[in-house]
Amino acid sequence: MSENLSAFLYLVASVCFILSLRGLSSPETARNGNILGMVGMAIAILTTLASPEVVSYTTIIVGILVGGAIGTVIALKIKMTALPQLVAAFHSLVGLAAVFVAGAALYSPGAYGLGTAGNIGAASLIEMGLGVAIGAITFTGSLVAFGKLQGIVSGTPVRFTGQHMLNLAIGIGIVVFGVILVATESHTAFWILVILALVLGVTLIIPIGGADMPVVVSMLNSYSGWAACGIGFTLQNNALIITGALVGASGAILSYIMCKGMNRSIFNVIFGGFGAEAGAAAGGVDTGDRAVKSGSSDDAAFIMKNASNVIIVPGYGMAVAQAQHALREMADILKAEGVNVRYAIHPVAGRMPGHMNVLLAEASVPYDDVLEMEEINRDFGTADVAFVIGANDITNPAAKTDPSSPIFGMPILEVEKAKTVLFIKRSMSAGYAGIENELFFKDNTMMLFGDAKKMCEEIVMHLDS
Repeated sequence: MSENLSAFLYLVASVCFILSLRGLSSPETARNGNILGMVGMAIAILTTLASPEVVSYTTIIVGILVGGAIGTVIALKIKMTALPQLVAAFHSLVGLAAVFVAGAALYSPGAYGLGTAGNIGAASLIEMGLGVAIGAITFTGSLVAFGKLQGIVSGTPVRFTGQHMLNLAIGIGIVVFGVILVATESHTAFWILVILALVLGVTLIIPIGGADMPVVVSMLNSYSGWAACGIGFTLQNNALIITGALVGASGAILSYIMCKGMNRSIFNVIFGGFGAEAGAAAGGVDTGDRAVKSGSSDDAAFIMKNASNVIIVPGYGMAVAQAQHALREMADILKAEGVNVRYAIHPVAGRMPGHMNVLLAEASVPYDDVLEMEEINRDFGTADVAFVIGANDITNPAAKTDPSSPIFGMPILEVEKAKTVLFIKRSMSAGYAGIENELFFKDNTMMLFGDAKKMCEEIVMHLDS
């Protein structure tokens, strides 16, 4: 295949990726966006395989078969609730690939068209250093995020005295050894840089609490994109450069949007200062002598059947229970009774951006019924019922009233303004932020204790009777 034709096909693939991102920006066009992304990737792969620089297809085919088989098994077996940690795990692999490619290029520069050992150009060494640093940080940072999301390690922030100074020192060390690498092409400097970056990936993520993992996953997605972009420069592959830049930029923009939605600083995310303050409560919640109003599925069905306006607020608890199908069935019955039913989505509901939208789309909930926080928050004051299913921190009034709270300043769904709040939860335990939800003790709140899916199914049964 000629160089001009390859460049044209890579351009076509890049356009597909851009259109894919555009499609993924809306639930209505997300399916087409996915298809365009797959078409673009197929074009990029086939173009690369047709390159005259490929000397043997054996290793490539084996890699495709092994990777494809692993991907297929994971896609078939993975549960929707485990998608966030799966994304984090995949990000780590992109980072690791960047480290391997940079290492291979350093030891065999001729294979990558970078010159000969000891005579690699400064520009190539800079690209190599940046790529390996970002890749190593992405690798270990994503592993920590995976561990927290999977429950392998505690989601509680790990803080210690001098933590930020340690991160600063490691960062300076990365820069220093990066400069030495460029100046001397020292293999020792390269591997010290790699080790420092691997350590920094851990120290950046461990102080971040479980409540903030959606932003962390988004930011690591950005890091993995820039790591891939660095690989593209090393491999001199335009498609990989463009694709990596698209992923890096879109991930950074999404992180900024999420931070804005939580009233947080994106710089705190980047430098590992995000999350609950040290000393914030974690684990169980002491409710003292305060009482909560508890109800049954029958009570909930009666209240909603006699309502005119119901707003449903889904959270991670809905995802864990896989209650979205029963919830949609409940909503359909209410609509048939003339009740106006809508869904309110917080920017960081669940464990990854768009988590709730994906689950509701899976249950065929009409897109027009699903509204973002900015679109629906003002309507809670006129709602007869706010039906909260498994959401916690994103509905906690402490975000507005308690300056000492780790979530203070975070915009919330103002469900407490509804005439009645029906709150499905397994127990009185805290959310990711590890703090008590004041909403539980409001006079207009009725707690519905139990599994979210079972509770919705019981409500459906009572609505049908």
